[in-house]
Amino acid sequence: MISFNQVNKWYGDYHALVDISAEVKKGEVVVVCGPSGSGKSTLIRTVNRLEEIQSGELQFDGSKVNGPIGGKELNQLRSRIGFVFQNFNLFPHMSVLENIMFSPIRLRGVGKAQAREKAMALLERVGLSNKADSYPAQLSGGQQQRVAIARALAMEPPAMLFDEPTSALDPEMVGEVLAVMRSLAHDGMTMMCVTHEMNFAREVADRVWFMDAGSILETADPQTFFSKPQHPRAQRFLSDLRAH
Repeated sequence: MISFNQVNKWYGDYHALVDISAEVKKGEVVVVCGPSGSGKSTLIRTVNRLEEIQSGELQFDGSKVNGPIGGKELNQLRSRIGFVFQNFNLFPHMSVLENIMFSPIRLRGVGKAQAREKAMALLERVGLSNKADSYPAQLSGGQQQRVAIARALAMEPPAMLFDEPTSALDPEMVGEVLAVMRSLAHDGMTMMCVTHEMNFAREVADRVWFMDAGSILETADPQTFFSKPQHPRAQRFLSDLRAH
């Protein structure tokens, strides 16, 4: 579904992504972990071209992502990739229901009644059907993030990207967001998640990618990664986590 082939990215002289080659298969849940500044968020943001790469090749569902691409094609690409941000990014002046209906109506020409029905079903799914007429400012952080997930799902994307979706939340709200992500994984959604939630990685991921200094240093199934990490940097990362 997603493939990186010798992907490199620089910010000026800073080499942010170094020769990344990896792939996320259809229906697979990949958790990207590693210390702060390791390139995790940069990597996930290249998939829908929020970040441009300078060399290498990146493909999503058989289509090339990098290289010359028109605005229309870029919008089309992004409409097929659900993206959930750290800070929710909901439209503050729209109700919860309007936030979810906006893209299907605007980008896909879905009728209002159909968009509303779909939005209500998604709110039911994330446990917020009673908040349809509320505005983002009236919701807790965990509720806003669940609305953001519902909004991404409204476009019926074949894959979902999560960029540290729980890091801006109070600890008691983290569980409600992870529960929605677990249910998506259970339903076979292709997911790429940057997260510090190692229990989620252990329970839900099919594969864990460990990054440091812009490189993927280790990829393994969760059982192997958490019990027998191979790379010394991964061993140190996990022992620091346990100590913490």
